[in-house]
Amino acid sequence: MNPLSDIVSITLSYEFAAAGDGHLRNPFFEALSAVRLQGSIGAAAKRLGVSYRHLWGFLKEQEQRLGRELVIWEKGKPARLSEFADKLLWAETRIRARLAPQIDNLATEIGRELTIAFNDQIPIATCCASHDLALPSLKQICEGDQELLLDLHFEGSLSALAALRAGRYDFAGIHLPLSRPDLARRGSALQRGFGPLLRLGREKMIRVCRRTQGLFVQRANPLGIKGLGDLHRVRFVNRPQGTGTRALFDELLAAEGLASTAIPSQAHEEATHLSVAAAVASGAADAGFGIQAAGVAHGIDFIPLVVEDYFLVCEKETLQTRQAELLIETLRSSRWHQALSGLAGYDALASGEITSLRRTLPWYT
Repeated sequence: MNPLSDIVSITLSYEFAAAGDGHLRNPFFEALSAVRLQGSIGAAAKRLGVSYRHLWGFLKEQEQRLGRELVIWEKGKPARLSEFADKLLWAETRIRARLAPQIDNLATEIGRELTIAFNDQIPIATCCASHDLALPSLKQICEGDQELLLDLHFEGSLSALAALRAGRYDFAGIHLPLSRPDLARRGSALQRGFGPLLRLGREKMIRVCRRTQGLFVQRANPLGIKGLGDLHRVRFVNRPQGTGTRALFDELLAAEGLASTAIPSQAHEEATHLSVAAAVASGAADAGFGIQAAGVAHGIDFIPLVVEDYFLVCEKETLQTRQAELLIETLRSSRWHQALSGLAGYDALASGEITSLRRTLPWYT
């Protein structure tokens, strides 16, 4: 019998709260994290807003329940986590990074239905988008400043465009390396992937932001990784086929004359930028590919390779709706520019600009 079967359980709950206040929380992991950061039970209790006695009792109760030591208690020395507790936090970090988009999707579904129930006059903009760390902030600003509910779902870029074409969403979020026209030239992997799902004359693109993608490497880069040419000798974690980031990575390899088969371990895949970065940070991989902000969030080093533009694609008629007007107004606002300034590798150059496929995409020129 697995002893964890009587210990590990999952509970999902929700409650009415102000827009943007929802968080995925777990008191147990918050307590462990506070002890690690503060180095004492008293300071950890203060950070958590509870008494020393409460936190001490809670940790002792958890140790008894798990049958394992969580905190090393040595008189005259700072409290520190046991190896077991450190491993639990490591696992929780990876789980949180991997599941965050799905949790956001669930919260959006609940929020949308409850909002409609209370006030069906609030407009809803439905959006299926490639995973991005800035879009949750856009959702919060829309709901807080504009009273626009941004119904945000994360999928791969190609899946997002397919969903838009099927009429299931108003907007599709995609990203393309327009700073490197050679990567999106006629006949490129990016054109082969995106081209059939984009409709000239029927769809427009709204600029959201620019962001930097590159290689995640472990802190201080102990393996001396300098670029794509070094990936054949390391454990690499990739994004799945069908995502825009995977298509970009494959095109970067082709541009340097490298075959994907030359990277022996790239069968290891993770669903989001955060989960790729978490795999590198935890030591499960030596390197990965993704956006700079995800690497910074996990305290690892980053090698920039390409700046790309993030767009929302929609049908021309959608631009005439109240939802689109409010969304574009938000993208042009100082609040959005300020939000992006706090994310590494992002900028708001031309955010909110409306452009055509033919004028924007290199394979049409």
